[in-house]
This record gives sequence, C-alpha cells and structure tokens, in this order.
Amino acid sequence: MRRERVRDLLGKVADGSMPIESALASLSQEPAESLGFATIDHHRALRQGFPEVVYGAAKTTEQLVAIAQRIADRGDGVLVTRVPAESAAPLLEALPGSEWNAIARTVRVRATQPPATARGTILVVTAGTSDLPVAEEAAVTADAMGCVAERLTDVGVAGIHRLLANGAVLERAAVIIVVAGMDGALASVVGGLVRVPVIAVPTSVGYGASFSGIAPLLTMLNSCAAGVTVVNIDNGFGAAVAAARILHGSRS
Repeated sequence: MRRERVRDLLGKVADGSMPIESALASLSQEPAESLGFATIDHHRALRQGFPEVVYGAAKTTEQLVAIAQRIADRGDGVLVTRVPAESAAPLLEALPGSEWNAIARTVRVRATQPPATARGTILVVTAGTSDLPVAEEAAVTADAMGCVAERLTDVGVAGIHRLLANGAVLERAAVIIVVAGMDGALASVVGGLVRVPVIAVPTSVGYGASFSGIAPLLTMLNSCAAGVTVVNIDNGFGAAVAAARILHGSRS
C-alpha cells in the first residue's frame, strides 16, 4: 500500500467519510505473504513508495504470474522486469490492463492511484541502438516510479557532434542516466558537460575485449568527470530507482 493511499484512508477517517473499522481492514493486510516459492513484501510500497518489483529472469511463467497477480491485487501497480519471451503473453492475459514493452522486456500494471509525480526530468541517454534494451528498462522503471523520463538515443562518442547538438536537452534534465557499452566513454563526456547527477550504466554490448561489460564498467568507475555514479552491468532498473529517489527526495 502506497503512502498516498494510506494518507487518503487517514483523511477519510478524519473527515468521517470512512468508518475506523473499514480503514483498519485495509491497513491490516499482512505485510508479507508466502507463496511457498516466494515471500512477497507487501509493505515495500509504504516504506519506499513503490511495491516490490519482480525480477523475471530464471523464474517460471507460473511463478511470475502468481507473484505479479498477488502484488497487483493490492492496487499499487506492479512492474516485472527481464520477462522471458515465453512468459509475456501469459502475464498479459493474467493481468488486466497490463502493458508489454518488448524492447525493455517489462510487463507493467499501473496503480489505481498514480504515485506522486517527482520534480524534474530524468533523461536516459544511449551511446548506441544496441544499448536500447537497458535504456528502455530504465525509462519504463522511471515512469512507473512517478518520474518524467525523456530519451536521447544513439549519441555515442564516435559521432560526438550528435551529443553536442543536443545541449539544450541535456541542460533541462534534473538527473541523467547514461547507458553505454564498448569503451563506455559517453558517461565521462556527459559528466563533463552538465551540473546534475549522472548515473552511468555499463552494458554488455561490444566486441571481445569489452569482456561482456567489464571494460565500460571500469571506464565509468575511473571517470575523470566528477559526480558520475556507476551501477552494475546492464542494470537499467537500478539506475532508474536511484534517479527516482534523487528526484522524489528533492520534493519540498
């Protein structure tokens, strides 16, 4: 249960439009629910503003459907990431109103009461088209967490004029997520151009010497641009959560 819903319940009790017992019934749902193969943290939305996100990789379709349905039943929305292709259709069928993003590999059900909108915009910048799956995961996650997410694609340093031509786009962002593989140099370049937080996401895109993302990870960790923070390889989700917390935390 999100804080917004709890606040709404308490407001209705205060103004007399909801009996105390009805509010207690809504609040008394167990904070954790065991399905045998998974234990769902239903109070995560209350603590952190967004319900538990389901990591789809290595789970069976049956497990994903069961977990997602139980989270969706609370009305707070649900996000499933890294959804295997064979699980997408069953999830869409089991979750009315759900949305499938084939590039991001996400399935999402929107909350009955939208989350509070964060102040400012998250800009997701990609070095190349091959980085789009990770970038889209970040954009979908940011949107689900109440943030406005814009995209700037295919502006890697091999054609740096493409990035420099979008200076106005960079300047209006409140947080920038840079997604890049191969040498991972784009994060340092962006970090040297802006004064807002930059979250770098190394991807496993590249030829052999990129070592499945180790090379861009090390490049980003050793960035000479101050203020660049780095998440794990291909972790678009983690970058978006960090960016969302920055923006929600800046609300007065």
